[in-house]
This record gives sequence, C-alpha cells and structure tokens, in this order.
Amino acid sequence: MTPPQLRECPGCGLFQIVPAMAPNMRSDCQRCGTALRLTRADPLNHHLALTLAALALFAVLWLAMLMKVSTAGIVRETTLQSGPLELVDRGLWPLALAVAFTTAFAPLGKFLGTLYVLIGLKIRRPPPNLRGVFRLARRLGPWSMLEVLLLGVFVAYTKLGDLVTIELGPAVYALGVLTIVLVWAELALDPQAVWEEIERTGQTHAPMPAVASLEWRMGSAGCESCGLVCVPAQTGGSCPRCGATVHERKPGSVGRTWALVIAASILYIPANVYPVLTVMQLGAGEPSTILGGVEELLASQMYPLALLVFFASILVPLFKLLGLASMLIATQVGRPDGAAGVLLRQRTALYHVVTWVGRWSMVDIFMESLLGALVQFGRVVTIEPGVGALAFCAVVFVTIFAAESFDPRLMWDAAARNPHRRPPLAALRAPLPLAR
Repeated sequence: MTPPQLRECPGCGLFQIVPAMAPNMRSDCQRCGTALRLTRADPLNHHLALTLAALALFAVLWLAMLMKVSTAGIVRETTLQSGPLELVDRGLWPLALAVAFTTAFAPLGKFLGTLYVLIGLKIRRPPPNLRGVFRLARRLGPWSMLEVLLLGVFVAYTKLGDLVTIELGPAVYALGVLTIVLVWAELALDPQAVWEEIERTGQTHAPMPAVASLEWRMGSAGCESCGLVCVPAQTGGSCPRCGATVHERKPGSVGRTWALVIAASILYIPANVYPVLTVMQLGAGEPSTILGGVEELLASQMYPLALLVFFASILVPLFKLLGLASMLIATQVGRPDGAAGVLLRQRTALYHVVTWVGRWSMVDIFMESLLGALVQFGRVVTIEPGVGALAFCAVVFVTIFAAESFDPRLMWDAAARNPHRRPPLAALRAPLPLAR
C-alpha cells in the first residue's frame, strides 16, 4: 500500500489527500477528474525490463534498413537517418534537426535516463543526481514521437504505392514492435513510486521531513515535476525532493501563452500557403500544399488516408489554437461558473486533450522526410520537401510550447473556485478522492 499523500491537483489547483492505494488502482481529483496517481504492480522492475527491450528495438530501428524502393531498374535502400541527412542536403537543416530530435535524441535521452535511474536504484551505492536525470527523462517524454513516426511511415508507404516498388526492411517491423513496447512501458510505470524510491535512498535536493504532512499550510504549492506539496517560501523556492523550482502558478502563463498562440497563428498561414512537397516525374511536376496533398489522396480514392492527413495536418493545429485561445479568454474574463463547475471541468478536459493531441501533427513532417529520402531517382521520379514544411513544423513546436506554458489552474482561480488559492476546510474534510 502506498502512504496517503497531500497533493495539489495540476488541473484545478484543489488540495486533497490521495488515500493509501494498493497496486493497479487509480485516484482522481474529486472536482475536475484529473488523474492524481495510478499505482502499478512492481512498477520499477516492469518498466526497467520494458525500457531495456525498447532500447534494443531502438538500435535496430536506426541501424537496419528501413525500406528498399525501386523503379525503372534503379534500386535505392534507405535507413531512418537518411531522412534528416536528405533535408540537410536540401538546405532545410532546421527541419532536419526537428526530425532528428523527436525521433532520435529525445527517445534515446529518455531511454538512457530512465535506465540510469532504475538501475541506479537497485545497486548498493546509487550513482549521483538520480533526481535530476529522472526529471530530464520525464521532460523528454512528450518530445519522443516514435509512435507518430510509425504513422508517418504508414502514410509514406501508402503514398509511394503508385510511384515505385517498395520492400519493407527490418527497421519498419522493429518500429511497430517498439511502439507497442513503449505504450506498455508507460502503462506499467508509476512515476510517484520512482520518486518515493529516490527519496528512500536519501538522494533528495534537501532534507525531507521524517513524516510527510497531510495538512495544508499557508503558501503551499505542488511541485510540477514530482508532485510533492511544499511551501516554497520555506524551501528557498525549490522542491526539497527533486530540486525543481516551485511556483504557486506558472509565472507569466497568460502573457507567454498568448504570445505563442499569436506566433503559431501567423506561422499557420505560410504553412498552408507554401508548398510542402514537390513530386517530379520525367522532369515535370507541381508543388503541393498540405490541402493539395489531401485533394490528391481524395482523387486517388484513398479516403481514410486523406481523412487522416486532413485531421492531423489541418484540423489538429487549428483545434489547438482555438482551444488555447478559448481557455485564455475564459481565464482573463473570469466569469464565475455557476453550474457546479461543469464548464470548468470541460475546459480542464479540453486542456488535457490539447496537450496530448498536438504532437500527432508531426506525422506530415515525418512522411515528407521519408519521401524525400526514399524517392531520389533523377529525372525518372524525385520528391523534394518544400519550405511550407518548415513553417508547419514551427507551428507544431510552438503550439506544444504554448500548451506547456498555460496553467489550467488559472481558469479555476479566475472563476473564484480557488479563493485566495486556499482550499476551504470542507475540501480537506471531504471524502477521499475516488480510488479504483
């Protein structure tokens, strides 16, 4: 059983006690429904085994052949690294860096950091700075987009069917298995169990109290990295467990998010106006925009694929911009929600959806990177990524930063659901949050 803990809900800011929980249980915020903790059976060993398997599959993904394409007697074999290298040759090095970071550097950093921590917790003398490495590994998680890459490979494979003959390599199958392992590993992990084990080894940023307090204190705030509730004014502004800077609310959240939303809105125009891809066959071809690519898929009667590209490349970025703008307006207007917090719960759920869905827009970037590397057959047929892809990638990255900079607790503050950011006594005396 896990010990009871005082937690601040990251979705609405309500302080509440997470009860003692057995393995494979879930505790949700009693007000907005945000998950506060999901316990797992033996989470450290299970996650360690799955991470080792993921690292082995990751090595196969980057070292083995991805695809073999041929046309007019010309054969071309490529690996996953061929895409970023081709983008560099085309002068699109920022796009190459984005692809390499999300498919190589971020996943590798996440795997190695996780192994460093989990193996370090098992040896008699743990290596230094386990808390900092685990924080970094968790921060890299959203930027590791291998499952999105799998979807990009599928889209590229489907689009190449009419142009060249394709043979899938071992890397494609490794990517499919790796995606399953990654989902399994994430479901098997309880990050709080890792933080509690780090705390048990004594590798905390500052001395921890002998017994964790379950009572709310003036100025308390929840750490965004490890979830520990502390009083920043008494701890030098840092979390005593993980060392992250602790704020009652994300500083400058509204202004910074507005700036990023406006920047993404401006970039959204060239991303849809300028060509993202040019297919040259026998010396002739026309540049194609994102919407033009959808129209070509519709003309080829690839309706599911056209719907997928339209949703991921056009609707998702627009949905994120409109969703973030509506939450910002709700925060600044600050009208009380009299319907028992229904609208606030809906906006909080919208924030979680916006945070999760934005990375899937990278499917178009991965597809274009693969097509550019695979189809280089001189005057017979050649595919070249366009400058519109660079603007579109910038939209995806900026919207991800915008979602991270927004603090959903501000919506509850503005609606006076967190008066003086202090929980009413009834909240702490209320029944414990749902555990199932």
